[in-house]
Amino acid sequence: MTLPIRTADELADPALEARWSARLAHPQMALLRRILRRFAERGGPVPVADLHGALPEREARAAQDALAALDADDLIRLAGDRIDLAYPFSAGPTPFALRLTGGRQRYAVCAIDALGIAPMLGEPVGIVSECHHCRMPLALSVMPDGPAPDAEGIMVWVGQREAGAHRIASSL
Repeated sequence: MTLPIRTADELADPALEARWSARLAHPQMALLRRILRRFAERGGPVPVADLHGALPEREARAAQDALAALDADDLIRLAGDRIDLAYPFSAGPTPFALRLTGGRQRYAVCAIDALGIAPMLGEPVGIVSECHHCRMPLALSVMPDGPAPDAEGIMVWVGQREAGAHRIASSL
């Protein structure tokens, strides 16, 4: 079997990039950043009450509406009274275990998310996963400015995206 190797430019999807650019201008971006900070600092899931527990009733309802909008736009996933996913973080175990500074253990939603957490947080991140092809364990480091030397030779497997699929890169 021959596997095509393509550059990031060859894999670019203008429609997907436009969608993500629009997401960066989301009216609830301040709330999303707060959720992401919570995932990075303490892990997840994030109780909704933690986000607006001290707010007056009217503001708490507005915060709940804002969370619903983030969920509808696929930026977080509400699971009852908690947030169990906020791209790039997952509250539950995934094939992409992360070690942040200070020994904090987190999980990334997909391979691309795992690679993007170091630049997002501005700190080194260790990633543990397995090879998509042979299932051999993989461990690599990503620095805020890109992959560390121990990532030499590791590639991201990018699958065909099906209509309605949220993830594109699911393996290293």
